[in-house]
Amino acid sequence: MATVTTQASAAIFRPCASKSRFLTGSSGKLNREVAMRPMGCPPSASLKVQAKKGEWLPGLASPAYLNGTLAGDNGFDPLGLAEDPENLRWYVQAELVNGRWAMLGVAGMLLPEVFTKFGIINAPKWYDAGKAEYFASSSTLFVIEFILFHYVEIRRWQDIKNPGCVNQDPIFKQYSLPPHECGYPGSVFNPLNFAPTLEAKEKELANGRLAMLAFLGFIVQHNVTGQGPFDNLLQHLSDPWHNTIIQTVRGY
Repeated sequence: MATVTTQASAAIFRPCASKSRFLTGSSGKLNREVAMRPMGCPPSASLKVQAKKGEWLPGLASPAYLNGTLAGDNGFDPLGLAEDPENLRWYVQAELVNGRWAMLGVAGMLLPEVFTKFGIINAPKWYDAGKAEYFASSSTLFVIEFILFHYVEIRRWQDIKNPGCVNQDPIFKQYSLPPHECGYPGSVFNPLNFAPTLEAKEKELANGRLAMLAFLGFIVQHNVTGQGPFDNLLQHLSDPWHNTIIQTVRGY
């Protein structure tokens, strides 16, 4: 039996002008060009590959009103809720604020449970926090929070409708905010003086979106298991092959 061996030269492609976002800390824009050429070929024989930005689902074109100019814009609006420019302005600010509250909420739900488990503090679980005794009754606290939040949210809504109109404090006249982009007031609200760059905005939105999903996950976890997220994690680590979501759903 005769054996015929053939050799084929394979063109190995090597990126010539591309660096990892993790290493360079770039803004994450995907519409950049990467030049590639086969080894052994002259520089003139190159292939350009351009990745498309704004496709949350590969092959699905982004809506025309989501053109990639907004931070965190991946073209995701399957219901067309932001087709109206005024609605889009509101949704941008609503997502930003809800993401910030979600990050604070997730930290407030997780960290006290962790610190209590290690004996650093003695705090109730997040789902029992409403049963604890505070300096006032729960109805009094609700009224106070409602008034304060109502005032803050009305001021924020006014700033969205007419940017800069609430920069001057109406009570303490000596306090005012410098001109700023809506949603990024700076000054006393930015003690570390972080610049609102596109990269910083995208990172904040990514963490905010993740926190909103985590918040929903904490609620579902408690409704199913009756425990907090850290207790669920410890239970899973104690027997990773048997304490999983599959066994939990089966026994629910």
